[in-house]
Amino acid sequence: MSVVKSPLSDADLKVVGEALQGALIDAVDLSLVAKQVHWNVVGPRFRSIHLQLDEVVATARQHSDVMAERASALGVTPDGRASTVASSTAIKNVPTGWIKDDEAVRIMVDALVTVVGRMRERIEATDKPDPVSQDLLIALTADLEKHAWMFQAESRQADNP
Repeated sequence: MSVVKSPLSDADLKVVGEALQGALIDAVDLSLVAKQVHWNVVGPRFRSIHLQLDEVVATARQHSDVMAERASALGVTPDGRASTVASSTAIKNVPTGWIKDDEAVRIMVDALVTVVGRMRERIEATDKPDPVSQDLLIALTADLEKHAWMFQAESRQADNP
């Protein structure tokens, strides 16, 4: 039983609820991955990558709250518990120990590309059922694509794209 009556049909609510829950899981896990890398990055580009990782964490945390609150507003209970995130994530595990700056960039590019791909599927799925939720998913995706671009630029040379 839902405490909140959704303006969406049951079928639309199922699609949108799954999209928002998936986005919540991806955002929570992305924030954890970025923080783990943040604590363990080493190398000549430590400071710039360290700070860049905090920006990803802030983005992911802000949007995870937005996704969870949108789900709640539609009558869907969000689930951001550690066990749910761990069992549902598509982001690869971060290695233990110190992480060289080049490896940190690779880990983050992989994680961001994975999440962006899943977010684009959610954007498409929510097009008809709920443009409001779709708009929130688009905003998150735009921010993640910006972070992906910045990390990718971090590992490229101007004469070697």
